[in-house]
Amino acid sequence: MDKLFSHLALADVHCNIVRNIVSNISSQNLFDDLTDNPEDWELAQQVEEEVKPPSYQSRSPIIHRPFEDAEWFNAIGFPFKNWQASRFSDGAFGVWYGCHSIETSVFETAYHWFNGLLSDAGFEKNNVIGKRELYDVACDAALLDLRPQLAKYSGLMHKTDYSYTQSIGSRLHREGHPGLVTASVRHAEGRNYVIFNPDVLSNPRFNCQLTYRLEGNDIFIEKQPGVAWMKIEQSFRASPDYSS
Repeated sequence: MDKLFSHLALADVHCNIVRNIVSNISSQNLFDDLTDNPEDWELAQQVEEEVKPPSYQSRSPIIHRPFEDAEWFNAIGFPFKNWQASRFSDGAFGVWYGCHSIETSVFETAYHWFNGLLSDAGFEKNNVIGKRELYDVACDAALLDLRPQLAKYSGLMHKTDYSYTQSIGSRLHREGHPGLVTASVRHAEGRNYVIFNPDVLSNPRFNCQLTYRLEGNDIFIEKQPGVAWMKIEQSFRASPDYSS
């Protein structure tokens, strides 16, 4: 590992990162009263995303802070208060994971969602539905960049064995590094951000809500209920059951 760290460079990151989390809110099609055509629903969703104003931020935080604090905790604070084992943590500390795009966040979370279903003793693979909330979160930090070293160290991109990456995460957390950037294991074009210090994250803004629908061997992703936006062919078979 010392050899790896001797070759790591910093990435100066100042961008929005997508955080994809479990939601308990029921999806509602906001456009089904305008037309019965699913294609028109999708077009209306695209228009709405292009013209929607920035998310609310209070000018009187003392008055409205409870609402802003709740959004911050959901989008940023939760994994730092609720530790669990993941790719870069053995469970002894909290880690926040985000992606550079909605699509990458879907591939990452769909993998863990499906394997979470497999670990459920009562799971039957028949029309299972999951709800997700996505937030845009600002990140401003100098992060260690693992991407140039991925081809040299196979343990960095192993699909199921997290022992090597967990040892990296433990060292970074112990030494006080804010985080790292690496390629997504689940999405070839994807980029993931791994954060150990919540102070480098700010300004969470609700992006959208998604529905994950498992049907047979496929996972369908919906932005509007009943309208498939993405499809992931279900080929997930993994152990251990870690979530990011």
